Amino acid sequence: MDIIQLLPDNIANQIAAGEVIQRPASAVKELLENAVDAGATTIKLIVTDAGKNLVQVIDNGKGMSETDARMSFERHATSKIRNIEDLFRVRTMGFRGEALAAIAAVAQVEVKTRRAEDELGTYIEIENSSVVKQEPCACPVGTSFCMKNVFFNVPARRNFLKSNSAELRHIMDEFIRVAMAFPAIFFSLTSNGQEVFHLESGSLKQRVLQILGSQYNAKLVAVKEETDYLDIHGFIGKPETARKTRGEQYFFVNNRFIRSAYLNHAVMGAFDGIVAKDSYPMYVLFIDLDPMQLDINVHPTKQEIKFEDEKIVYAFVQAAVKHALAQFSIAPSLDFSLNAEIQQLDAVSNPVSGDKKEDITSSSLYKTFSQKNQAHFIEPTEKSELRHWRDFFTPAETGNGNRETGNGNRESAMENKGWGGATDESSEKPFRPLTHSITASPELESGNWKQETSIQEPATSIWQPDTACIQLHNTYIIAPNNNGFLLVHQQLAHERILYERFSTAMHGKHIASQQSLFPSTIELATADTVLLQELLPDLLNIGYRIDPFGKNTFVIQGSPADVAPGNEKHAIELLIEQFKHFSSDVKFSRREKLVRCMARQQAIKAGQALGQREMAGLVHDLFKCSTANITPTGSPTYIEFKEDYLDRMFGR
Repeated sequence: MDIIQLLPDNIANQIAAGEVIQRPASAVKELLENAVDAGATTIKLIVTDAGKNLVQVIDNGKGMSETDARMSFERHATSKIRNIEDLFRVRTMGFRGEALAAIAAVAQVEVKTRRAEDELGTYIEIENSSVVKQEPCACPVGTSFCMKNVFFNVPARRNFLKSNSAELRHIMDEFIRVAMAFPAIFFSLTSNGQEVFHLESGSLKQRVLQILGSQYNAKLVAVKEETDYLDIHGFIGKPETARKTRGEQYFFVNNRFIRSAYLNHAVMGAFDGIVAKDSYPMYVLFIDLDPMQLDINVHPTKQEIKFEDEKIVYAFVQAAVKHALAQFSIAPSLDFSLNAEIQQLDAVSNPVSGDKKEDITSSSLYKTFSQKNQAHFIEPTEKSELRHWRDFFTPAETGNGNRETGNGNRESAMENKGWGGATDESSEKPFRPLTHSITASPELESGNWKQETSIQEPATSIWQPDTACIQLHNTYIIAPNNNGFLLVHQQLAHERILYERFSTAMHGKHIASQQSLFPSTIELATADTVLLQELLPDLLNIGYRIDPFGKNTFVIQGSPADVAPGNEKHAIELLIEQFKHFSSDVKFSRREKLVRCMARQQAIKAGQALGQREMAGLVHDLFKCSTANITPTGSPTYIEFKEDYLDRMFGR
């Protein structure tokens, strides 16, 4: 008996929908692109419960006839493709006819649409790929598309959706990508009755500032290059806008947002030497080229494309960014024609006269470079700093008649640093923290750690606090013990300490907040504003008092008592960036992600010099932790070198 049979249409559509509609944000992207293709000048997006209950897109485009409205929900029904050649000339956003069929397979859909030449519009209601109702209706010109109860018939997939805040961020990401590409169109986003975005039509720069924030107003550099092969235009951020995480980076090809690590590498190469290695510049770049030179049909979401010649696109992008940086005097350029001031220099406008040339050629300095075997003859002068060069190698006489050698200087410096004699930098007395009760006050220069620690007895037998610590490469702390020594990584150790402190604060014992004498004001992009509002209660638990102050603006009233004031604004901005781009194989709660981001951000960094009190306090606090040997991410905080292992290394 035959066992192969065709799947029913509703099941086939649900399977296909898994590639196109992964979450409510996927439907938002498709519906917004359809509205753009319809020629709309006003597009409104309305969502409820992060799109889980409702996603509605209202546009004033050209609308559809009754037949087209019904046909649009059939699989692979499209008005953009007539033959195979059209596939390689696509300039519209949607073209494969999958989106509406996929949405109708996993949600309850209602559509109202009307063309300008029609008196009445069309109302269609679809559920589980089946038309429930179709009738004429009164509606304005354009289309209103409602998607309700996404995945209502696939509960397993609905359970895989994340929290409302996480899903809303995905929706805002898709909204921003479409709105950025079409600044001439009005866009708005309303979530649960509250307007989140209100983007008036305007220029590209205005749209960039509307989305990313007005703080970029004086920090954008225009990029514009036109060639026979492709055109590039957009904006890049000045070096001071670079961030520690991949933030505002947008590539558009023929107005379609794409992801391309290859082109991102081209931009990073143009910024090489201008921004730090661990920082990422901001850019919004548009590439326009013949659709025949690329394939946008390699991925269901169309965010990954294939260029016919990737190398030439790479070269053009990198050259355009470099040229923009050079034009605005941000990076050096060898093209002197770009700077008219060079032509006004004396070296160019006043040629050397005969008298000046004779004086130059008769000088001894000229002869040392023009005559053979003369380069080593340097005439001593009274002002020369080379006359006493031999004095550097002559031991100096000390006050007691002894000569002080280089080794003596080094030994003295080591004693002052607490290396041989375990002497504290702030006192001439030997630093012995546990022979009696003292109060250690570690204060790091960065202001990231300042606490009072009362040391009464050894924290653990693995470390002997009555011995001095040594800092190696301003990154590692060597802490001797009875069996050998510990090699502690100061940044990772402090990260573990802060993680446990913040975790405790989140679950009851809140960290005290220090009121700011002069509160800081911080202005954020709209997407970051939504995120910060969500984090405000948890930030209060760990000592940050932040109050809303108008649209997209907040006032930082207080910060944790153990954090030095003056850096609150940068700390909050960096925290938001880290939280947005938090990556992990494990799914963490919002509080857990916040605690991990805070610990990573405020930990002292590798390369920072520490004093004896600071090192002793850091190691002591590390071994007070419940899990002292690893960071929250699983990296070791210290490595123990035992004496018998050291002996075996030297063959003893």
